[in-house]
Formats: sequence, structure tokens, C-alpha cells
Amino acid sequence: MGQLGQLTNTIALTMGVSWASGINLYAAILTLGILGSTGNLELPPDLAILNNPVVMIAAALMFAVEFVADKIPGVDTLWDSVHTFIRIPAGALLAAGAVGDLNPALELAAALMGGTIAAGSHATKAGSRIMINTSPEPVTNWIASLSEDLAVIVGLWVALKHPVLFLVLFVAFIAFAIWLLPKIWQGIKKIFGFMGRLFGKTKTLPER
Repeated sequence: MGQLGQLTNTIALTMGVSWASGINLYAAILTLGILGSTGNLELPPDLAILNNPVVMIAAALMFAVEFVADKIPGVDTLWDSVHTFIRIPAGALLAAGAVGDLNPALELAAALMGGTIAAGSHATKAGSRIMINTSPEPVTNWIASLSEDLAVIVGLWVALKHPVLFLVLFVAFIAFAIWLLPKIWQGIKKIFGFMGRLFGKTKTLPER
């Protein structure tokens, strides 16, 4: 594999793990761990810990909890609110680990980019869920949750096996998120409002 191909693979993995972390962190960790431990993927040294059975079992347990919580309207918003403090830094750490020990500056740049991507995918997921939850029937919520779980697993596989295709799809996701952002702004405000009340503050984000 040439340097260009290796660079493409690294970029796709970096963006893939951070994007997936913002949607379902535990599914992302479990998927990478399974692929690594079965020999279908050689993880970078800094991500090799994901192959550890203890990490995989913990990720599987938390994925099971999220699988249920994410399909209950209202509970999913609470779950997303709390995970604002988990998915984004985790996305930054995984992105930094994906570039390996190439250069401290590159690791920092990857962490900054990974945290931003995780924040974007998390905001898109959480805000769109609040919009969906305005519907009284739960079926739409279940479909959205199952689609997100599947997207994380398939998206990571595509990032690892077909990095160029993933990068094209990632650009499409960014365009979709930008288009959707004004529509989910109210949902994002509700999430921050909930977190403010959770920590004893009552201020809300300004209207736009």
C-alpha cells in the first residue's frame, strides 16, 4: 500500500471513529474490538486496548443498556444529554489514537478534529431525536434508533474496508447536518436547557 493509500485509510479511520462515537460510542468501541480481536482489522497501537476482553465486555454491557434506553421517548433525550460529556471527549481520544504515535502535533490536531466531528454527529442525533419525539407513537423512535445502531456498525466497516467511499459519504453527512441544523436548533436548546437545570442553572440559549 502506497503512502497515499495509507494516509487515506488513516483519515477515514480517524473521521469514522469520531463520527461513530458521537452517535453510539459503545457500539463503535465494541465493533472495533470485535474486528481487531478476530483479525479482521489491525488496530493502531494506541487503540489496541479495544481488543481487551474486559473493554469489550464493558462496551457490550453499555451497548445493551443504550440499546434499550435509546428506544424510549424522553429517556433517549436524558441519555443523550448526559452523554454530551462522554461521547465528545471519547471521540477526541479515539481520533487521536487512530493516527498512532506519528507526531504529537498530529495527535493533537486529530483530537481537536475528532472532538468537533463527534460533537457534530452527537448534536445531529440528539436534536433530530427531540424532533421525532414530538410524535406520540414510539415506532418512529425505534426505527431511528435501530437505523443509528446499524449506521455506526456499517459506517465503521465502510471506513475500514472502503475508505474513499466512506469519505464521500462523510461529506454527504456533513452537508445533511448543515441543512438540518436550523431545523434541530430548538432540540439542541432543549438539551442544553435540560443540562442547565440538571446542574442548577435556569438560563436558556437565545432564540435565532
